[in-house]
Amino acid sequence: MQLLSVNVGLPRTIEWHGRAITTAIFKQPVTGSVALAPLNLAGDQQADLRVHGGPDKAVYAYDMAHYAAWRAELPAWTDWTPGLFGENLTTEGLPDAVVRIGDVFGVGTARLRAVQPRQPCHKLNLRFDDPGMVHRFAQLNRPGIYFRVLEPGIVRAGDAFELLEAAATDLTIPVVARLLLTQPTPADADLRTQAVALPHLPEGLKRHLFGR
Repeated sequence: MQLLSVNVGLPRTIEWHGRAITTAIFKQPVTGSVALAPLNLAGDQQADLRVHGGPDKAVYAYDMAHYAAWRAELPAWTDWTPGLFGENLTTEGLPDAVVRIGDVFGVGTARLRAVQPRQPCHKLNLRFDDPGMVHRFAQLNRPGIYFRVLEPGIVRAGDAFELLEAAATDLTIPVVARLLLTQPTPADADLRTQAVALPHLPEGLKRHLFGR
């Protein structure tokens, strides 16, 4: 498991479909050592703190396995520079399908805990200039991983990701994403109960699942 690219970006305002949208989804790779603080990376910001940022969305990771799948889905798209999905950390060998809610990883001198999947918003539509991208992203369930920063540190491209502490659950990031983004079924009742009991899942997501 490896960190391939560290990506940062500042908010900018984009005209899209007649609307002015302020977003920080446009991330670019940076070289050298980057400080990772409790709320974000040095040189990075979130545009709308009502739904982005905060300790439970301090840093977002997306794996190259997803890039490969998206290349097949979006053959007309040509720019696959890391950071395309708004992720801070582009990884290799860390697909969210094997990451459980609560897993703790070391990267560089930082320690991170996986706490939730991404729930896509309309900024993905803007990024890909595709009004259907949010729906496709949710439907295909390649959510990526939001981490909470347990110990700030320094990270850089090439650092290894190491699993330091395995969570005491089988609920992975995509399983929770599916529970959040699809219509609930009776067959999922036990999974929802398990998810609500997870100690490291953010309280807002627990309330959402409980309400469902």
